[in-house]
Amino acid sequence: MPELPEVETVRRGLQHLVTGYKITQAQQLHPRALKSESIAPLESLQGAKITGTNRRGKFMWLTLNRPYVLVAHLGMSGQFLIHQKDRPKATHVRAQFTLSKPLRTRELVFNDQRTFGWLSIEETTNNVPTSAHHIAPDPFDPLFDKNKTINNYRKRNIKIKTALLNQEIMSGVGNIYADETLWRAKIHPEISTADLTPKKISTIIDCATEVMSEAINQGGTSFDDLYINVNGESGFFEQSLAAYGQEDQPCPRCGTPIKRITFGQRSSHFCPRCQRRK
Repeated sequence: MPELPEVETVRRGLQHLVTGYKITQAQQLHPRALKSESIAPLESLQGAKITGTNRRGKFMWLTLNRPYVLVAHLGMSGQFLIHQKDRPKATHVRAQFTLSKPLRTRELVFNDQRTFGWLSIEETTNNVPTSAHHIAPDPFDPLFDKNKTINNYRKRNIKIKTALLNQEIMSGVGNIYADETLWRAKIHPEISTADLTPKKISTIIDCATEVMSEAINQGGTSFDDLYINVNGESGFFEQSLAAYGQEDQPCPRCGTPIKRITFGQRSSHFCPRCQRRK
């Protein structure tokens, strides 16, 4: 599933390529493309001007010259793509938009092979759409309160890996970047948040911010063609992964083989030497 770096890469692409364009046509091509809670059909966007983009965690949205926004969640395989004449057309298009401004027209599609992603037209409160109200600010959000986040982690007597995946404490971190964060912080994924000092949790937050920032600069992590940016290009942060997906490979820090353990319905990757439980 795309995590914060992948979603931010897509958002930046849209900010650059569609801001200032008018939506002259909007079509829903799959019954599940539009969330049932959407306050209006996609066709109602016709005539709206895209004024910018925004994001919280893994949620992103297009701001419009209307009293609502177009929210998108990429799910497992959602993609926003600008159609380019020298590239094959997307094969799992769930919604499409014709965008125009003087002397220029663009085709934007929402492509989703597994159809777990969705779009939704929503009102906002304090500039946050309805579906993202329960999501905590991520470390790149101006509203992010590090001390409050540290306290919220310490209140939970749960494993730190589980806590990092909880989007209501700090958003944006998924399985990939949780493993990378804990590797950098030298913290075992099964240590309880209640057993971590505020200083250690602060270090974890700093490492999460650092690793996600590096991933954004490299266009995100692409293991296959399910994640690509708006120009159809893959990211390459997977080449820099130290822990995630590296089972039996030498730890880049100490050379000990990376270990994988089952973690709920997921896997966790860590170095048994650098990330000791005690």
